[in-house]
Amino acid sequence: MNRLSLALLAGVAAFTFISGAQAADLLVNSPAPSYGGGYSSPAGGWDGAYIGGFVGYGWGTAIDDLNNYSDIGLSGWLVGATLGANFTVTPGFVLGAAGDIAWSGVSGFETPADFDINWAGSLRGRAGFDGGAFMPYLTAGLAFAGATASETGTDSTQMHFGWTAGAGVEVAVVDNVSLDLQYRYTDYGTADYTLATDNATFDLTTHALTAGVNFKF
Repeated sequence: MNRLSLALLAGVAAFTFISGAQAADLLVNSPAPSYGGGYSSPAGGWDGAYIGGFVGYGWGTAIDDLNNYSDIGLSGWLVGATLGANFTVTPGFVLGAAGDIAWSGVSGFETPADFDINWAGSLRGRAGFDGGAFMPYLTAGLAFAGATASETGTDSTQMHFGWTAGAGVEVAVVDNVSLDLQYRYTDYGTADYTLATDNATFDLTTHALTAGVNFKF
């Protein structure tokens, strides 16, 4: 992970901790929410649709299942957007759905080929615990990506389809604005590439750490 990515994620994490602590103080000093018969919304007010943006760092491997090429280690930045919605199932338990799309700089080179993830996206479910100013959650769903393998001037671009799973935490900053820290593992499955020397069937897997800001409608 390069120094710029480390500094960016560390800064967002520090801001998240400070903002979350301030929000938690507000909740502590506020009357406790009622979860009796008059319950109508979660303690943290997480219900509703939201849109957001995120930055992050990804790393992984493109493995040639045909063994005509060496395994390629990948790493790089991510910048993307998220659209989703949450709804309370029972007091303290929040379900949701989210979709995201990211412009990707995750790439790698191993003689004689290089591999670039051009973009990546997902459609996921989420299950979270309403902790007031905090909402830790688990997420999983479908994943897809567009990637390019290159060798001696020959480029081959293909689509990958697979699955993703991870965990994160959202922290309320002010009304309708939250910070979102997330880790996800993704298995994009295999795709066939035709290159200058030979064919390759790359099996693509990645890890990603992202930090984002969500705005509730």
